[in-house]
Amino acid sequence: MNTFAISLAVAFFVFAGAGIGLVLHRIVPQTHLTKETQDVVRLGTSMLSVMASLVLGLLIATAKTTYDRTQHDIRSYAAELILLNETLRDYGNDAAAPRGLLRKYTAMLLEDNWPTSDARPAQVENAQTGVMLEHVREEIRALVPIDAGQRWLQDQALQINVGLLRQRWLLIEQNGPSVQPVVIVILVTWISLIFASFGLNAPRNGTVVVAFLVCSLAIGGSIFLILEMDNPLGGMLRISSGPMVSALGHMVP
Repeated sequence: MNTFAISLAVAFFVFAGAGIGLVLHRIVPQTHLTKETQDVVRLGTSMLSVMASLVLGLLIATAKTTYDRTQHDIRSYAAELILLNETLRDYGNDAAAPRGLLRKYTAMLLEDNWPTSDARPAQVENAQTGVMLEHVREEIRALVPIDAGQRWLQDQALQINVGLLRQRWLLIEQNGPSVQPVVIVILVTWISLIFASFGLNAPRNGTVVVAFLVCSLAIGGSIFLILEMDNPLGGMLRISSGPMVSALGHMVP
């Protein structure tokens, strides 16, 4: 199920909670709707509202942290690719083979994470792409420096390549949802109960219904943002491929 459908389902359940509250007002005996009873309900609802607000804020902060961290890692990765290409270029024509493999790897990485076909999802962990980066390392190790300058450039290139391999596995391990579905379910349950209490005490007119609908859609929109930011390489808020496109553009033969 995509994030848009989930957010609509959340909005539906929250609005349904308000609707249940409106219906209960007609069913519950008046002896259970006294001022004292309503005060107790408001007190419990206030406590639940505070907890729901804290959890919702925590989820937004967690998702935003995941999004920003991945965006920073992608930019850093692209910068390291450019640096490795420049190091191999400085080495000379003998490094044409590893440079060609590096350019091919960058193109594969770009297609894996930002596929040109919308029908194919992003693929962060592609074994063939990872093998290509390892081949770059082997080609660099196979270089035969003729002086101290080329030896230094070879060592630098190997260090950058090892760093890229390490960052690649970090991106793979960090990929995946940081927001657990059970937390979303509990949060939506709390908010639905809160809206049910609102409906229990609200007047019965069209304005109230519209207000409940707008608020429900707003809650659904917040869940949509959380789920989208928690998936930075997919969905409508996908991180831009600009850094990788720029890196590939620097690798002209």
